Amino acid sequence: MKNIVDDESESVSRLREAASLWADVSIRRRIKIVRRFERYLTKHVGELRRFLPERPFAQTIVAEFLPLQAACRFLSREAAPLLKPHALGWRGRPFWLIGTSAIVERRPFGVVLILGPGNYPLMLPGIQILQALVAGNAVAFKPAPGYDALAHFLLSLLKKSGLPASLVRLLPSDQSAEVLKTRYDLVVLTGSANTGRDVALTAAKTLTPTIMELSGVDAVFVLPDADLSLVARALAFGSSLNQGATCIAPHRVFVTPQNIEPLAQALRATLKRKSANSPSGSTKQLAAAIERAGGRAEFIGGVALLRIDHQTIDLLNIDIFQPWLALVEVASMEEAVQLDRRSDYALGASLFGPEQECEMLARRLAAGSICINDLIVPTADPRLPFGGKKNSGWGVTRGREGLLAMTRPVAISKRHRFAFHVR
Repeated sequence: MKNIVDDESESVSRLREAASLWADVSIRRRIKIVRRFERYLTKHVGELRRFLPERPFAQTIVAEFLPLQAACRFLSREAAPLLKPHALGWRGRPFWLIGTSAIVERRPFGVVLILGPGNYPLMLPGIQILQALVAGNAVAFKPAPGYDALAHFLLSLLKKSGLPASLVRLLPSDQSAEVLKTRYDLVVLTGSANTGRDVALTAAKTLTPTIMELSGVDAVFVLPDADLSLVARALAFGSSLNQGATCIAPHRVFVTPQNIEPLAQALRATLKRKSANSPSGSTKQLAAAIERAGGRAEFIGGVALLRIDHQTIDLLNIDIFQPWLALVEVASMEEAVQLDRRSDYALGASLFGPEQECEMLARRLAAGSICINDLIVPTADPRLPFGGKKNSGWGVTRGREGLLAMTRPVAISKRHRFAFHVR
């Protein structure tokens, strides 16, 4: 009897055959499918209620539908010029290569395995799937546990839009990690740092390249002249968005001495205006995790608020996917930068204060996505790449760079005159 690895190997082989045919399909035809998909998605957006019943529908629209719709329009507009072959002219060519010309082509990897997350189960894998397909790849998609029905819905819209059924394979959400022992051509993971380590180790055994969008314990820099009312409202929004299950939610808030108590008061008042939640279930678990790390938190409106000092500085590295905010008193933004560099995570960062000062500070940060006088929402711009550093992963998804990351560059050089070196 064949085991799961043999079955998966056969499935990947079929996907690879489909990918080789798909790579020859014109980019114009691929884009037509994306445009149809956008229309069908818009037409059937109301059905998302039954796939994501735990969320307010308005939040589903804002957090899942609108960014995916925007990504479709971005790909429709930008994919063709980005993926076309790029000819290199004579300018900049070494003198000893006179008589040659060259082009650089973007070619698909082949079969891309996409491992979807549970926090944004439509938008995040949806964009990655579309980028992989537009780039000419076939896709194997494993959704997060509990989202098989949503994944079926997503892929049904793609097939209804004209995508050949042979190009996408849906893996069960509880699929064993054994499938990673089969060699895909690229693996794209959105998940925790711990999951990233496991996937990277397994992928390394087959020398499979990976893109890792992993945990974020995001930093917020509150400059001395920041509008504290704006900061408090932004932190309250960011910490409670999607019940705290957002990889670029704010957590480490660096504040100078003159602002820390006024900000704490403004933040408490803002959080209290939200519906108060008693510390039960996940909040109890969060409180226990913070206490184990040596800290203590007060819960306001379902958000854990704590103060960090030099004795509890290690709390800045806790990766807890729940709503918590740590106010860290720093003597200056220079000290904040140094503390930020000690963190194991560098996914996103937000800065509040005068624009010019924030821009100068932003250039010194390791995070891959930086917002000034805002947080989270601007990162949904489909033109922007998204990716981190350190334990927050490597590679990028989304934007121009994310589309190109679904391809590999191939350089083709042509000799038009006889070469002196082969005489």
